[in-house]
Amino acid sequence: MIPNALKDAETRMKGAVHALEENLASIRTGRASPALVDKIMVDYYGTPTPMYQVATINAPEPMLLTIRPFDKGLAKAIEKAIQQSDLHISPTMDGPLIRLNLPMMTTERRKEMVKVVHTRLEESKVALRNVRRDAIEELRKLEKDKKVSEDEKAGGEQQIQKMTDRYLGEIEQIGKHKETEVMSV
Repeated sequence: MIPNALKDAETRMKGAVHALEENLASIRTGRASPALVDKIMVDYYGTPTPMYQVATINAPEPMLLTIRPFDKGLAKAIEKAIQQSDLHISPTMDGPLIRLNLPMMTTERRKEMVKVVHTRLEESKVALRNVRRDAIEELRKLEKDKKVSEDEKAGGEQQIQKMTDRYLGEIEQIGKHKETEVMSV
């Protein structure tokens, strides 16, 4: 019973950390990264589809992204999606190729990005704490139903707390790394 609760909690905590990593990949740093536009939704013949599913995205230079649609007819839809995104970058059409020239980030803009990183870190920490709360509630329910003893429940709670602390530390490390990445010129 308790191993199942622990395994479920660990799976959910890993998911929260993975979601954070994917989320932070879309935050702009000093270099061009295909992850900046990966998740932008493009109108693919009436169906919203992530950019990476309809085009090849490359970063040939530190401040340039190129997007080559798999279907040349999608170029206008991709251009429109980029213009409507929160990147605040105007795409340049070069035949079937779309170029995104990324301007240098100002110190003020970098500080804004760090605030966004901190907000996303806090959201992930809250998600971890919610997983911990749910797991502990499950253990208490098992004890109430007389499926585990009070000592077993206490041991399970300690394991859940250790797991939570470990994943919170992992989130902190990811955040520090991203903050350094954003602030480096």
